[in-house]
Amino acid sequence: MTEYRKRTRAVHAGTRRSQYGEVSEAIFMTQGFVYDSAEAAEQRFVKIEGDEFIYARYGNPTVKMFEDRLASLEGAEAAFACASGMAAVNGALTSMLKAGDHVVSSRALFGSCLYILEEILPRYGVEVSFVDGKNLDEWRAAIRPDTAAVFFESVSNPALEVVDIAAVSELAHAVGAKVVCDNVFATPVYSEAIAQGADVVVYSATKHIDGQGRALGGVILGTEEHIRGVVEPYMKHTGGSLSPFSAWLMLKGLETIELRVRAQTESAGRVAQALSQESKLAQVIYPGLPTHPQHDLVERQMAPAALSSFSTQVREEAAFKLLNFLDIVIISNNLGDAKSIATHPASTTHQRLPESQKAALGITPGLIRLSVGLEDAEDLIEDLRHAIAAI
Repeated sequence: MTEYRKRTRAVHAGTRRSQYGEVSEAIFMTQGFVYDSAEAAEQRFVKIEGDEFIYARYGNPTVKMFEDRLASLEGAEAAFACASGMAAVNGALTSMLKAGDHVVSSRALFGSCLYILEEILPRYGVEVSFVDGKNLDEWRAAIRPDTAAVFFESVSNPALEVVDIAAVSELAHAVGAKVVCDNVFATPVYSEAIAQGADVVVYSATKHIDGQGRALGGVILGTEEHIRGVVEPYMKHTGGSLSPFSAWLMLKGLETIELRVRAQTESAGRVAQALSQESKLAQVIYPGLPTHPQHDLVERQMAPAALSSFSTQVREEAAFKLLNFLDIVIISNNLGDAKSIATHPASTTHQRLPESQKAALGITPGLIRLSVGLEDAEDLIEDLRHAIAAI
């Protein structure tokens, strides 16, 4: 369905109907599949055709619909759906790396991503070099002739630093390295990571794709050769596949993702603009505001130059008080949800990091990340102003 626009593909791409002709995609809640004969079973283990399945850990019709639909939105040839966003990050990296390989990564990452790169990969003999993702000179200096892969979040969590996908991809490809991009903040609605040079794109489907706080999920996208030949063998043997029911929820999420994300982005821009006038806030970090230091890059890399989340800085002693005075905005640690969520990264998602590392990443005790949901923007502004006044 590549000839149709994204909003149409988000509703229809990848659909497979059973003999009953259902309107809503069927949930195939089965762990295995029946063969017509012993010879047919043998043949399927030799070679799986397009709509044939062996075992739910290897693939499932409902999961396949989700994979194909998201691949169509992303402009990727293929996808493999995973049990969570972190299963996708881990699978994307470990499936392609071996002892002795070298990886260059942006330093500004979600806490669990940092754990994989700082703790797990070195444990198995992979060397990892960290750079300031905003600084192309650091990427240029760190990428070596033997670099196997580079990894970054296109927009970092939670300080919203932006990596130049096209420029870093050009540097990586010059030495034959694969580019792995965690694109969760950009969302499939605004993403053009593959068109800009990324070889592999990773999403936590738990965020905007589900968008309603119902299920965990992740996905790895890339070329047919890479997904089928590198990612799929690793994932199906290590057991990180997505459940059919979660895949069905993600399919339902994709049907409305464009409407939700565009509404959330519009509200986030209005809320961020309103809060930028608040004298009690030391800073409002939002790529959609001209005050963001990388606003020009975001305008080139994303359309529009905006996100559904932003971060703000308050005095250290005021952060918890502000959070506790919120009424509509809930305190949690997800993002991209229909409900607006406030997160204090220093004490939750990035708690395990040493204070020096938090400081280097801009994760101060006063930093609050706000994920804007589908509530009325004026209600959110009033709720936040009420909490700000209390500090």
